[in-house]
Amino acid sequence: MIFLKRKVILVTDGDANARRAVEMAATRIGGRCISRSAGNPTPLSGEEIIELVKTAKYDPVIVMVDDKGNPSQGQGEQVIEEILKSDEIEVLGVIAVASNTEGVNGVAVDFSINSDGERVEGAVNKCGRETNSKVLYGDTVDILNKYKVPVIVGIGDIGKMNGKDDSKIGAPVLTRAIEEILKIAE
Repeated sequence: MIFLKRKVILVTDGDANARRAVEMAATRIGGRCISRSAGNPTPLSGEEIIELVKTAKYDPVIVMVDDKGNPSQGQGEQVIEEILKSDEIEVLGVIAVASNTEGVNGVAVDFSINSDGERVEGAVNKCGRETNSKVLYGDTVDILNKYKVPVIVGIGDIGKMNGKDDSKIGAPVLTRAIEEILKIAE
């Protein structure tokens, strides 16, 4: 019997706005969303989320992880680590969400999607504006420095960015970020 790993995209945000945006974007790209992974901080363990991913009807599966502003390794980063170490999951990429959290190292992004939905080579801030750096600062991203992830895409605060990523208009910025990861994974 051939065992196929489940294809997952991690999103480093999980508040109510993020949940609505991720659910909308997952629908738009024909994927699945583990809505129970939403929360501030992430309410489930990595093991619980992996079990939910395995029951999803099809791939890609989008999982939310959140540290609730904790600058040290919080619940969301623990979940990221468990998922990245799993033999049953293939992480296609991570959408690294910028925040105003101080005391974090940040993570170098491969590229970002700005608040206008454009691909930019540097990082972005919480508002989705390009910064003069490749390093994105967020509360749930430092753990990514320990692992090889196929692609890390920076994004502003999903579901927000002054209304430019609102789920009511289809979460266009987040959707574009997911689409870019899927293109690279092909």
